[in-house]
Amino acid sequence: MTTAELNPFPSRSVFLGVDVGTGSARAGLSDDNGKLLGSATSPIQIWKDGDCIEQSSTDIWHAVCAAVKSACSLANVSDVEVKGIGFAATCSLVAVDAEGSPVTVSWSGDSRRNIIVWMDHGAVKQAERINSFNSPVLQYCGGGVSPEMEPPKLLWVKENLKESWSMVYKWMDLSDWLSYRATGDDTRSLCTTVCKWTYLGHAHMHQMTEKASRDMEACGWDDEFWEEIGLGDLVDGHHAKIGRSVAFPGHPLGNGLTATAAKELGLLAGTPVGTSLIDAHAGGVGVMESKLESDSLTKESDVDTLCSRMVLVCGTSTCHMAVSREKLFIPGVWGPFWSAMVPEYWLTEGGQSATGALLDHIIENHVASPRLANRAASQKVSVFELLNNILKTMAEDTSSPFISALTSDMHILPDFHGNRSPVADPNSKGVIFGMSLDTSEKQLALLYLATIQGIAYGTRHIVEHCNTHGHKIDTLLACGGLSKNPLFIQEHADIVGCPIILPRESESVLLGAAILGAVAGKNYPSLHDAMKALNAAGQVVHPSSDPKIKKYHDAKYRIFRNLYEQQLSHRSIIAEALA
Repeated sequence: MTTAELNPFPSRSVFLGVDVGTGSARAGLSDDNGKLLGSATSPIQIWKDGDCIEQSSTDIWHAVCAAVKSACSLANVSDVEVKGIGFAATCSLVAVDAEGSPVTVSWSGDSRRNIIVWMDHGAVKQAERINSFNSPVLQYCGGGVSPEMEPPKLLWVKENLKESWSMVYKWMDLSDWLSYRATGDDTRSLCTTVCKWTYLGHAHMHQMTEKASRDMEACGWDDEFWEEIGLGDLVDGHHAKIGRSVAFPGHPLGNGLTATAAKELGLLAGTPVGTSLIDAHAGGVGVMESKLESDSLTKESDVDTLCSRMVLVCGTSTCHMAVSREKLFIPGVWGPFWSAMVPEYWLTEGGQSATGALLDHIIENHVASPRLANRAASQKVSVFELLNNILKTMAEDTSSPFISALTSDMHILPDFHGNRSPVADPNSKGVIFGMSLDTSEKQLALLYLATIQGIAYGTRHIVEHCNTHGHKIDTLLACGGLSKNPLFIQEHADIVGCPIILPRESESVLLGAAILGAVAGKNYPSLHDAMKALNAAGQVVHPSSDPKIKKYHDAKYRIFRNLYEQQLSHRSIIAEALA
């Protein structure tokens, strides 16, 4: 029997994408048309104690290995067919010692807990102190660092866990740690360092003309900034603890998979591994070039098309990604970050810290939630689908002019985990206006709809703010778990007033990560070429043409904006009373 008969797909090229989110590790295998062949998920542990939220890199690696093996088995893909691997993950902070073993970053002292999760807000005071220095690097993150970025987290550890601080040999973003664990190469990504560590990626602009991809000496750190904020020890040894060398996403690391990692993942040693991306940015890479026929007719160039789009990566939180050829400084919005997502483009990154997490919180903490969950299970539908159906019935029963109008008496400010952008206020609180004694499933459905609307008004605020400061966004693309909810997407289209393109492949973050592997394996000359080849558009959701719906949302949006203004006023009244 010939080799070809043993293997029916001898020439098949498959690319593996790994995405470590807040609650699980996922692996997906894509072919050279960008089609998902199979995927698998493995849960990961999380510890929450007030504002402190931690994870374990050991636990995460075990989950990654389990997900990769399951995905390969489900997709019937052999190790020899995997031509490249890419990792994407949340922008959580990992601490390891000289042996690569975990160092605790937890008050508990539990050595497993060596990751401060992205959404941890324990370093709010450190962020405020860092911002008070007004360092020039801060203009590249919307004017100030967020407690979700790494410098405040690092300062928190130095001030609170002195023993851990002295033991740490490397501080890494989670996606960089994953590629390091896979290859032994600790080159950092321009995506993680620029977006979360105040690294100035445009220090490498002159290297864009080089033909061969390579890792570059890290010349974009601002040593004065680190000294000024009290972290001067991180400058030592050419920044050995935070990154001596950086590379563009997709650059091949080391000699590919080490023998140890290959065995753990069930793959071949030497399989190329691409420099990683933050998960939301991988979502951007997985959808940004999804083409519509109309784009080529209305836009003058591919650049115009790309620069008129914003990607919403909607999961636990939502990230709002837009690119431009010119650098645009936008108060309260992260960036401009050079080459942090699409090479040679400046990235603007807005965001909402709790969206999927907020919907879960609203639903799970309602009296009617257990009854609703039981009904959904018996009908074999998701809770979201059941709530969407309840709302349809309510609109019919009350002769409401349209579903959105059901919340005419209910208004929500969704800042339950602060406001990331555009007001950049981590102390902002959520507001629910319009409560009664009703605890029925119908009342929960209204709360759910009003929360979706509040989230969408937040997106409108971000889009308008970006366009006021130089962007020309007229089209949204959406991916991530929430994008699979038709009500969530239609409300966003109606409220923002833009068409929303959904990708052909629903797992865009996995595709974006797989694209890194395809580039590392030299299947495409550049990341952007790979995006053009592997991104594909699916359904397009248009805003309603009913002028009454627009008028209604314009009115509710004014109320939404006013809820934050009122909060500021209330804050000052109380501060004065307590002074």
